[in-house]
Amino acid sequence: MIGIGIGVVIVVLALTTIEYGECKYMVYNTSQGIVEGKLNVHLVPHTHDDVGWLKTVDQYYVGSNNSIQGACVQNVLDSLLPALLADSNRKFIYVEQAFFQRWWRDQSEAVQHTVRHLVISGQLEFINGGMCMHDEAATHYIDMIDQTTLGHRFIKEEFGVTPRIGWQIDPFGHSAVQAYLLGAEIGFDSLFFGRIDYQDRIKRKTEKSLEVIWQGSKSLGSSAQIFAGAFPKDYEPPSGFYFEVNDASPIVQDDVTLFDYNVQERVEDFVAAALSQANITRTNHIMWTMGTDFKYQYAHTWFRQMDKLIHYVNLDGRVNALYSTPSIYTDAKHATEMTWPTKTDDYFPYADRVHGYWTGYFTSRPALKRYVRMMSGYYLALRQLEFFKGRNRPGPSTDLLGEALAIAQHHDAVTGTEQQHVANDYAKRLSMGYMEAEALAASSLACLVEPMPNVSCEISTKFEQCPLLNISYCPPSEINLSNGKNLIVVVYNALGWKREDIIRIPVMYEDVTVRDSTGRVLESQVLPLSDTHVSLRNYHVKAYLGQAPSKTPKYWLAFTASVPPLGFSTYTISGAKTKGGGSARSSIEHFRDSDRSTFEVGHEHLKLTFSSEEGKLTHFVNHRTSVNESVQQSFSFYSGYNGTDEDPQSSGAYVFRPNGTFVIKPQKQGVLSVMRGPLINEVHQQINPWIYQINRLHKGKEHVEVEFIVGPIPINDGIGKEVVTQITTNLETNKTFYTDSNGRDFIKRIRDYRSDWDLEVNEPAAGNYYPINLGIFIKDNNKEFSILVDRAAGGASLVDGQIELMLHRRLLRDDGKGVAEALNETVCIDNQCKGLTIQGKYYYKIDRLGEGAKWRRTAGQEIYSPFLLALTEQDDDKWISSHVPTFSAIDPSYRLPDNVAILTLQVTRLVMELTNKEILLRLAHLYEIGEDKDLSEMTQVEVKKLFPGKQIGKVVEMSLSGNQERSEMEKRRLVWKAAQEGEEGKRGGAVDPSKLVVELAPMEIRTFLIHFGNINKKVFDA
Repeated sequence: MIGIGIGVVIVVLALTTIEYGECKYMVYNTSQGIVEGKLNVHLVPHTHDDVGWLKTVDQYYVGSNNSIQGACVQNVLDSLLPALLADSNRKFIYVEQAFFQRWWRDQSEAVQHTVRHLVISGQLEFINGGMCMHDEAATHYIDMIDQTTLGHRFIKEEFGVTPRIGWQIDPFGHSAVQAYLLGAEIGFDSLFFGRIDYQDRIKRKTEKSLEVIWQGSKSLGSSAQIFAGAFPKDYEPPSGFYFEVNDASPIVQDDVTLFDYNVQERVEDFVAAALSQANITRTNHIMWTMGTDFKYQYAHTWFRQMDKLIHYVNLDGRVNALYSTPSIYTDAKHATEMTWPTKTDDYFPYADRVHGYWTGYFTSRPALKRYVRMMSGYYLALRQLEFFKGRNRPGPSTDLLGEALAIAQHHDAVTGTEQQHVANDYAKRLSMGYMEAEALAASSLACLVEPMPNVSCEISTKFEQCPLLNISYCPPSEINLSNGKNLIVVVYNALGWKREDIIRIPVMYEDVTVRDSTGRVLESQVLPLSDTHVSLRNYHVKAYLGQAPSKTPKYWLAFTASVPPLGFSTYTISGAKTKGGGSARSSIEHFRDSDRSTFEVGHEHLKLTFSSEEGKLTHFVNHRTSVNESVQQSFSFYSGYNGTDEDPQSSGAYVFRPNGTFVIKPQKQGVLSVMRGPLINEVHQQINPWIYQINRLHKGKEHVEVEFIVGPIPINDGIGKEVVTQITTNLETNKTFYTDSNGRDFIKRIRDYRSDWDLEVNEPAAGNYYPINLGIFIKDNNKEFSILVDRAAGGASLVDGQIELMLHRRLLRDDGKGVAEALNETVCIDNQCKGLTIQGKYYYKIDRLGEGAKWRRTAGQEIYSPFLLALTEQDDDKWISSHVPTFSAIDPSYRLPDNVAILTLQVTRLVMELTNKEILLRLAHLYEIGEDKDLSEMTQVEVKKLFPGKQIGKVVEMSLSGNQERSEMEKRRLVWKAAQEGEEGKRGGAVDPSKLVVELAPMEIRTFLIHFGNINKKVFDA
């Protein structure tokens, strides 16, 4: 071999016409660039490294647990360097920064210097650049931004470069948000992916429309469009061109002194494959993705063969072969000045064959999906608190949680398509991140409540939190309040507007009083814990913590908290001075089906009517809006198809393939238990032995909260089950419904229809399921019916006027998509295991036509960012008077507009001193154009009022991931010609540095780096 820069590889070629021992050197010419007038075959060497799937992320990195899968990312990166150094024309792209950062930390300064040279020279290019290749169905847009930002920040700091290309080659369907937000707004010039519906792919190959201009946002229009390409088959090389050590493809055997010389055969194979792909591709440029999962563990085996192919194919001359990258390919496509077909909406749902709809993973592993969503909202709040307190090197930080969340966005993580031990690993990482973040929350709030804050912030209060509150377990609130003890509850609001919500915590006694920070006694209510909740609590506490709780609270305590924007309020809970004093007791009534009666529950404007005879809800009435609608709610399950020799496609972690639908009728002699009080009304119902449901109405709210407890799903009959709930109305919806794209835009869906091709329906249920992260709604000429979710889930409208949500899945067969494991989650105590039970919530509301968006957007933010509770036990009443009970980080006269949210407020650099602080601020307009008559308009944020009294030195607008100035990104952005030019879309104007007022157009997100002047105390004084 020869060194860097020569651009050739020398091999020994013994000629048959010379004596033994004589030899002559042959040079492989790999230096060819693009040739005009020829078909250019761009060979793009790559590896696709799942950040967890069959093995954990660390097992994949070090190469352990190879009995499951022989894969070692460390080997890939180690072997890559000498292979690239052997020839300066060779190129390679790398994606997953979670792996690359692990490897980078282990390298010497000399190796790091070499890698930087390879990056600067363009031989090694970072593509996508996030910590993982995130999913596009089960991910929330804030998480997608955060994980991409983490990766891009590392690349910028270590290499000074900004990735140009989106590379989402393996996610199972592709979202509009990925195209416009995580593509164009990141600064990418193109986006490539591998998986689209098999029917769609057939049509696009015929029409040569695999590559399009994707306009994913109707609000931002062509200003956020991107060149997007689906591969002809998948993200692997053409058949016969796999060159890992043990691959079966024929190598190029060009030594004439040895048997099996095959140069011409291999050239013919190459040219034939190239021409075949050219027949379905526009322009004279095609891309070959030379690699696949965990390849290049010995990189020379690939590059040796590609060197030969480039050399001999170019000698043949019919086509031109070259080492390339997606960036080079994109520039070549752009240079043709071609006008490209236009694509709108998204690429969901995805089916790879008949009966093979990958729509089950929208719901798979619902407990993990909920954990990810909970930690996402917590991470948003904690970064705010970390900034308010001031970040110092010693002590806890949000880093561990941020990294765990980033990895959890991987397309085999939050999707639920990983093996069970890998799912456990993701949950463990989230738990470890939470524990450190919990300590940060406690110290930050303890600092902020101190009356005389300073940089060191000596803390006198020990706060605790309740991560298992969903199973009624909160040790800090389960204390004895006799003998004058008080429970102090600090409630933090991460949203930019004042908020009032009802808080519920478990308590031991019913005679308690709640006071606000002024000493005023608040209206409160105690509700008895149901037997179902007690059982759920005791079982899962032992499962999670290793021992059963020593005591069990008897009640929920509920009270209304009013909290300022980006701030906290404090409440004191104490024992009532007289028995029966304090909180209002809930009245309890029981209605049996034999009663044949109807009853009503609700507060103020909203009322629900139930039929005890039928054991179900019958009417939703809002007296304020005059909405009166028949509503019925029911449960069913789909039996999972188990596959046969003739038709092997089973229902599994990825695929939803039902084999019949079965209604779950409420059990006979059923009882509807009704709890009423001044703040909360609840209707409890045991649907069957493994489904429990509560319809809950809150004072001051005009929506219904439905809590469900599902599981363990029985499988004694040998049938896997996929449990759904249906809410049916009389709305005339004409097959039409709307689902969100990663919690952002809503996209119109029509049952049994695709806008891009004539759909052949072979799965009427699975083929009409779509991913839901925020909500789903239907409407007719008079009303809108909306449902919001607390985690990613699958949903549909399979019947006009009805919305269906999938809540839980337990299946007995692997679906053959690679995970090699049935989706059969269990919880074990003392080696005794039973199926997983899911506890969750969804929320619904019926509005007059045109009025539903405000609830969907506002309530959606509140569900994503719940109140953060910190509790501490105190011996007397002096704590409130000696601490700061209320706090808001923003100007007291200001609040964010109703259509704006703060997505990110975090410190970007770790410094020992709190001077020259730099933060990342992201502001988002929450509405689409035309979504609301008042709120779908240009709006403004006064940045100075977000940081009152603070010296703002400089404000720089950045790309979405914060790795380049927005102005520079716009200058470099490629402009494409689309067959159907959409409207450009509105954008907020430039920010006047003296006024610092940020304009936001509908659906616009703007990102800023803000530099502060000297700060001598904690960042925000209370």
